[in-house]
Amino acid sequence: MNQKSLANWLKCILAVAGLCALAACAALLPLEGQRLCAQYPEFSSWFLPWLIFLWLSSLPCFAVLVLGWKIASNIGADRSFSHDNARLLRWISALAAGDAVFFFAGNVLLFLLGMSHPSVAIASLAVVFVGVAVAVGSALLSHLVKKAAALQEQSDLTI
Repeated sequence: MNQKSLANWLKCILAVAGLCALAACAALLPLEGQRLCAQYPEFSSWFLPWLIFLWLSSLPCFAVLVLGWKIASNIGADRSFSHDNARLLRWISALAAGDAVFFFAGNVLLFLLGMSHPSVAIASLAVVFVGVAVAVGSALLSHLVKKAAALQEQSDLTI
């Protein structure tokens, strides 16, 4: 496989991930919530805070998809090891870390307000772990891509 086809595969994966994320957000529409609140009226006061919390925590994920698309475009244009890609990966790391902290704090706050079950708060730690893993992985990749970009610049200047 060449870089162009790898970039196209990466863009396809990002597009499918984006569509799945949009479908998940659409499943949390207020009309669906009204149906759920009719079935479980004791939880009706929890729906709107959770809806706002989940929508806000999904925004950095969509930003990461956009940044990933830019990285895939750079890879397709034979700029895999560039300072631009290192900067984009650093942004992905910051977004993932910030979203993990926000998601953890939001779950703790909703639990303390009595709007969450302990098992939900504990299960959300898996999501936080994935966010931290993405943050650390993209920070590592950013560092390595920056070093590779510096080596490539030195190599390009050598005759």
